[in-house]
Amino acid sequence: MSLRITDLGPARATPPAMSVVLSTYNQPAWLRKALLGYAHQTFRDFEVVVADDGSKDETREMIEALAADYPVPLRHVWHPDNGFQKCEILNRASEAARADYLVFSDGDCIPRADFLAVHHELREPGRFLSGGYVKLPMSTSLAIDEANIAAGDFARPEWLRANGCSPSEVSRKLKVSGRWAWFWDQLSTAKASWNGHNASGWKADLLRVNGFDTRMQYGGQDREFGERMENAGIKGKRIRYRAVCVHLDHKRGYATRESIERNRAIRAETRRTRSTRAAEGLVR
Repeated sequence: MSLRITDLGPARATPPAMSVVLSTYNQPAWLRKALLGYAHQTFRDFEVVVADDGSKDETREMIEALAADYPVPLRHVWHPDNGFQKCEILNRASEAARADYLVFSDGDCIPRADFLAVHHELREPGRFLSGGYVKLPMSTSLAIDEANIAAGDFARPEWLRANGCSPSEVSRKLKVSGRWAWFWDQLSTAKASWNGHNASGWKADLLRVNGFDTRMQYGGQDREFGERMENAGIKGKRIRYRAVCVHLDHKRGYATRESIERNRAIRAETRRTRSTRAAEGLVR
């Protein structure tokens, strides 16, 4: 079986302003929480494209059940499980996305209610946006339910502290807003890198750099994509304190020393040659 694309949720006649490309693999409970987060966004002109790296039927069944009352179009882009092939499925999902502007995140990240509004407001030609996230412990990840997501509790420091987060785990990103969030973005020394959990850019720019490099498995593959964007003159813009999602805890059994070392070598070559196009990406 090859690529499978399933259209769910409400149909629309015209392309949306933005497409959310959401990667997942066999985490239906976490993906459901992420999808519920997008159902409660203040910005509404978007679609969600689930980039599924070969999940079992449980994920498909969850998406189909949720889609019955979902407020925006939902596309499920799936290919058979062939090991860690996130870059490949992100490329296929990006092709399937109908908007000119793409927001990327992971199916274990719940977006704050203003997440897409910030990405839409701050997008600009020749730039990509580099957002932030807050890691949660497992106890808090499990405590978040549909009511918490609808109310926005999962992004409130007081709720997080009452549900398993230590004071040090409640990031400043969730404590500032408005001009203070802008101030901390200017003050931050973190590089405006392409972060797979929270980044956005123009589809035309993704096509220009030939998408994600499918030679890469886990370990810096998102950063390498951003480095090629930078090489092509598409500069990162830091919005770590303005666009925030929370990251649910999970194991990373797919992380191997071999894949990390191979990816480091590819990234080093990208930086050395100032490469702008993936050797094996959207087009091989």
